[in-house]
Amino acid sequence: MIRFGPAGIPLSCKGRTLKDGIEDVHNLGLNAMEVQMVRVNVIERFPDEEEVGLTPLQLEGDMVVEILRHKGKKDIVITNLNEEIKEEDELITLASGLVQNYQELHELGKMGRELDVELSMHTPYYMDLVSNSELTKKSMDSIRWAGLMANQMNGALVATHIGLYGKHSKKVAAQNVKGNMEEVASWWKENKIKPKLGIEVSGRLEVWGSLAEILDLCDDVGGPVPVLNFAHYHARENGILREPSDFAEFFDKCKSYVGPHFYSHFSGVEHEAGNEKRVTPIKKGDLRFEPLAEYLVDANPNITIISSSPLLEHDAMYMKVIYERVLTKKVAKDVKAKRSEQEEEEEEEEERPQKSKRPEKAEKAKAEKKEKGKEKPKELPKGKEKKPAPKPSKSSKKPTKQVEIDYDEDD
Repeated sequence: MIRFGPAGIPLSCKGRTLKDGIEDVHNLGLNAMEVQMVRVNVIERFPDEEEVGLTPLQLEGDMVVEILRHKGKKDIVITNLNEEIKEEDELITLASGLVQNYQELHELGKMGRELDVELSMHTPYYMDLVSNSELTKKSMDSIRWAGLMANQMNGALVATHIGLYGKHSKKVAAQNVKGNMEEVASWWKENKIKPKLGIEVSGRLEVWGSLAEILDLCDDVGGPVPVLNFAHYHARENGILREPSDFAEFFDKCKSYVGPHFYSHFSGVEHEAGNEKRVTPIKKGDLRFEPLAEYLVDANPNITIISSSPLLEHDAMYMKVIYERVLTKKVAKDVKAKRSEQEEEEEEEEERPQKSKRPEKAEKAKAEKKEKGKEKPKELPKGKEKKPAPKPSKSSKKPTKQVEIDYDEDD
């Protein structure tokens, strides 16, 4: 299945809540939406008296993402949302501006399923899993918290960037990223987070995230999958995506890593010397959607395409229209070709020599004659059966000859 949707609540949506966004996406004829985790405020507090004994999933006033439990000199971090809160615990709550509690997330997931709108989530765009600084810890927390939220929404994937190389060489950066992602992937598995963790291809040479680096990371760390950002890949590879075959090659490189479902972003892009200058509406950049649409029609992959264009839902709908137009042309062409093939076969049948048909007719006539010979004689109605002629007796006289006499009318 091929899904289209915007990166965030549609710009044309009158309301600004996630519920409004999901409804609007459905009404626009789209079937995917990527929730943007852009504003994250973390608040540390002690539990209220009425919250003691409840679990984070049961709290209505706050979204608790972590419980800090003090045991002696050690602090234990608990991210199990079914853990009961104790009086001496410290709660880490998340004020994201998206929802107030986990019950809302659960209801949004249910709503998405009912309206056939696939939900996913994107972490904050400025991330750093390279430097191993304080910002790295915050970035890893953002990924984990996005995982908790997406899991409650029954989301498909959490997409994230990795960050700048900074002062590190590519080799050191790769080692740091690997170590940090191993920790995140281990937590992902331990907490049974169902959405996939996606690493997005970056669009600048100074940012970690070439396709080769991401595929190497996926080889080294079990769990993460590549996110196909077509605009970023196109910019980083100096405008490589021109023909359907170029897109096919990109897909083939990622195929064995993503499993049965591709997740991607598309937009227009301006670029120079391997670096993205700016993201543009699709019609304004040199990355065209038509070649991708041709590939999609031929290959029919299971893919979600998120519009990260400044026009969001407008370009998501534009992509859907282009795809459907290309699909219609292909279907019409296939029908026409099939019809022509049938007509040629009929013409060939008519042009066959009549001699080749005569033996068939003769054989058919002979078979019919044979069948007729096997038929039983018709039975006469009762009472009209032919009686056998009586045998003449010896004493019987010879029959007299009858003479016809003409009488004149005058006599």
